[in-house]
Formats: sequence, C-alpha cells, structure tokens
Amino acid sequence: MNERQFGPELTKDGTLFRLWAPAAKRVDLLLDKPHAMTRGDGGWFTAGISGAGAGTRYKFRIDDEVDVPDPASAFQPDDVFGPSEVIDHAAYPWRAKDWRGRPWQEAVVLETHVGTFTKEGTYRGMIDKLDHLVETGITALELMPLADFAGSRGWGYDGVLLYAPDSAYGRPEDLKALIDEAHRRGLMVMLDVVYNHFGPEGNYLGRYAPNFFTDAHTPWGSAIDYRVPEVRSFAIGNALHWLRDYRFDGLRLDAVNTIVEAGEVPILNDISRAAGKLAGETGRHIHLVLENSDNRVTLLDANEDPLRGKYRGQWNDDYHHVWHVMMTGEAQGYYGDYQTSPQRDLAKALASGFVYQGEVSEFWGGKRRGERSGKLPPTTFINFLQNHDQIGNRPFGDRLESIADPAAVEAALAVTLIAPMTPMLFMGEEWGSKVPFPFFCDFKGDLANAVRKGRRSEYEWAYAKYGDEVPDPLDKATFDSAVLDWEACNVEPGRTRLRLVRDLLAVRRREIAPRLADSSFGEAYATDDGFVTANWRMGDGKTLHLLANLSNRDLAISPGEIKGTLIWGNELKGTVPPSKIKAWAVSWRIG
Repeated sequence: MNERQFGPELTKDGTLFRLWAPAAKRVDLLLDKPHAMTRGDGGWFTAGISGAGAGTRYKFRIDDEVDVPDPASAFQPDDVFGPSEVIDHAAYPWRAKDWRGRPWQEAVVLETHVGTFTKEGTYRGMIDKLDHLVETGITALELMPLADFAGSRGWGYDGVLLYAPDSAYGRPEDLKALIDEAHRRGLMVMLDVVYNHFGPEGNYLGRYAPNFFTDAHTPWGSAIDYRVPEVRSFAIGNALHWLRDYRFDGLRLDAVNTIVEAGEVPILNDISRAAGKLAGETGRHIHLVLENSDNRVTLLDANEDPLRGKYRGQWNDDYHHVWHVMMTGEAQGYYGDYQTSPQRDLAKALASGFVYQGEVSEFWGGKRRGERSGKLPPTTFINFLQNHDQIGNRPFGDRLESIADPAAVEAALAVTLIAPMTPMLFMGEEWGSKVPFPFFCDFKGDLANAVRKGRRSEYEWAYAKYGDEVPDPLDKATFDSAVLDWEACNVEPGRTRLRLVRDLLAVRRREIAPRLADSSFGEAYATDDGFVTANWRMGDGKTLHLLANLSNRDLAISPGEIKGTLIWGNELKGTVPPSKIKAWAVSWRIG
C-alpha cells in the first residue's frame, strides 16, 4: 500500500482530500461550504477541489453528526479541535542542501522539550541555543514528541494528530528552520514518536475508523491494530513524513514493549525497512532507536547500515537505575530490582550493555526480562543519568543534582560521557541545572480531574507528607517552573560543571569516536566498596581502560591495575608506584 495515501495531496490545479472512514456512511469535506466526498473501495472517501492550495483550512463531517480534523493533518493552527491546514512541504527553501547526517558512532544526544527549553518556548527560540550545543560537544538534538496534543502545554506523549507538529511551538516552517539551522552547524536532529496509543482528548478515529484499535489496552489507552493494512500504512507513512518532509535524522520510538501485535511482520520491522530504504535512496544517515523495557536484543544492531529491520540503539534504563541507586540509595519502584549490589550491576552494564539479560525482575511481575546483549556493538546502548521520565515521574520533578552528592554526579558523568556506549544528557544537565521537570498538561474538565486523581493515587505518600506543595500538573505555574535557567551556566557552580562536560566530550570526540566503528565489549569488575575497572576493544585494535573509585573514601590499588596511556583523569595518589585511588576519581587510558 502507498504509505502516503493518508492526508491531502496537492495537485496541479488544487488538492485531493481523502479520509479512511470505513464506519462512516457519508463524509463531507468542509471548506467554505460542504462538499460531498466520493466513497471508494475499502472505506476511502475522496474529493478533488480545484483552487484549494497550500493554506486551505478544512474539516470532515461524518454522517452529518460530528466535524473532525484530518487524522493525517499536516498542521492544526487552532489546536486539535480546529480545522486542518494544507501544507506544501516542497515549498520550504532548505539552506543545508548537502546535509547527509552523521554516522551513529559520533552521536552525543541531548534530550529536550521545546516548550521549556527556552523562555520563548518555540522552535525558533531554540535556534539561538544551537551554538551552545555545538560548543558543548553535543552532536544530536532530540526533541520530545511534537505530534499535536490537546491544549497549549504537555510532554507530548498524548498526541492525537501524529502528522501535525504542535502549533504551541510554532508553524511547520518554524520547525524546518530549526532543523535546517541545526544541520548548518553539523547537528543531527531526532524526534520522539509514539506508536503505542493515541491521546485521550481530540481523537475521533474510534467514531469513523474503529478498525484502528483492538480490544487490548496499553497503560495509556486502547492498543492500535497493526494487523490492519491501512493502520500499518498510517504508522509507516508517519515515520517517513518526519524523516522526509522535515529531514529529521532519526526517530526514537516510545515504549515499544506496549505495542500489541499478533502474527504478521512486526510494525517495528516495517518501519525500520522503510527508513532504511529512504536512507539508501538519499544517501543519508538515518538512525532509529527504541525505548523498550523488554530489553529485546533481537531488535537491535547499531552496525546495520542502512537499516533493514533492526534499530540503531535502545535507551538503557538499567544503566540509569544502577547509578541512581548508587548515588541516592532510593529503593522504591523499579529501583528495588537493583539493591543487591548496584556496583556489580554497573560492571555488568559496562561489560555487556543491559543488566537484565534474562534474569527475573520482581518489579516486572516476577518475569524473566531481557536477552543476552554482550555481542552487540557498545554504541547500541544509549546510556544516561537523567531523562524526562526519570525526572518527571517524581512527585516534584526534582533532578539528580537536588538529591545526590555533586562529586558522585561528576564521577558518573566522567564514566558516561567517555565510555564507548552512546551518551545522552537531559537539557540543562550539562551545567548541573536544578530546575525541576515535573509532569504537566493542559486538559480540561473531567479529564483534568482524572489526571489529578491519578497523580494523587500514584504518589499518595508524597501528597500525605507534602499536601498542596506537590505541583498540580494542570497548573500553568508547574509548566513555568520547568523553563530552563540558561543564566546558570554562566555563573558558579554551573560554569565549572559545564567546563567539565565540555572537557569530557572533547576527549570523546578526539580519542573515542574515531575508534568506535567495530568496537566491542570486554570485561568489567566491581567491588561493593566502589572500586570499578572495565575495558573495551576499540576498532583500531587498541584497548580502552576505565579505572574508577565510586565511593566517598580513598581505596587501595595495585600497580597492575594501571594500564595504558592516560587520556583523562588524575586519580592516583601516594608514592611511585601509586598505592591509592582518590574518592570519586575516574580515569581513562588507552593502550
């Protein structure tokens, strides 16, 4: 099936409008007046309108009962309940015409939320910060979901019109300008997309295309039925829309373990193959990555280029969790699975990627979780100390900087940013921002009350202890509290932290990235008192060595543990040969 069948198509003299509405008896196209649409095979309705070009606003009327936007709308200037607007994607005057992307081995990712990244909260507002990212050593800007969601503020994971970038941040040409300016500076741009559910407000698909959904449910709503060819085409076309029409360099697919499928070729395989075909046709580097709590190794291969069914990488929650337990001592929720020896769990992550590679997870219902991952390239694993979930799914949205020893955080950064896995930071982490990132949304009425009730139920202990001090996700002040404090990176302690991150990423760019192709995992060792060593075989045949003391006291070492030529760190003390490694010290060597 033609993956571009959804949405309006500009023609030589106008626009062809179309809607898949198999449950509708009649559909009218609403322009200045209603136009009856012709029903064709398979529940498709079409109407060709001469003179209707880019900028035309329209809706569909279903069975004279309800007016709905186009589910493949390219833009919603008046939010999800307003009319859709025809966009001519071919008309944008791209400036970075020769941009073909960057290889995955060069990826250093910064996750951002457009609405809180700057005080302007817009696509164009982000452009002024791109030089900061380049100077820091970031190579890939990742945007949290943009698919149009109800209201003027939200995380983006409740999108209902998946082809339309949310108007709260600007127009489509503004988003293209951001991507174009990023490319002109050598920055990749990636987008978070959601294919496991639609949001709860502004989604009319169940009325005229109930075939979109199954009887199964995800934690956030009805499961999408990818056994249906049209539904499968809708998702594949959406992925290609972002990669082709906006020139995103890659996509991060949210919570794919909640996609419900029975039989068929998995939709994840088809999306990967479609992206790989586009990469082959255009000569571009296109990167797809996953969030997948199942730790399914069979979906992953960082070296498959172009993509032919697999994914470049996966967000490594295991890596985050062991560090968080080590630095905070917290044991609630999924942190309970990492209590026995987080230091040894960290060594496992350093030696083979995931911590859970088939072991039983109590948090996930006493089931075995994960597959053996040590044979994958290290760059398959996207490692981080913070992200939107790990910060925002706390009652106050407090960052690691507010709850951990700064010396421990700096040691964790020194490991994460140089290790041969793919590093990711959350916006502001590069200067140690303490600005919270609480959950926020802009629903109305009963849905807003349901969200409040759900948060109170999930964080009952926090409401019992702190009462009204817990941020209300519907209050605009909660959103406002999350706007980044850019001025903090120019004063202490932000200035010193930013210098550290830039130094680490400079070492990565100079010593690590050129050696990542064909690199592989080696061995790692840790003791419960915080002594950690690890090594990796790099693509040029040399060995990268890590030596670290992840504790708040000096530890004894033997001369045999010091290998290779120092590329970062100054951890040793005592006579020659040195006899101790300092508290929270990290060093990297190549030999």
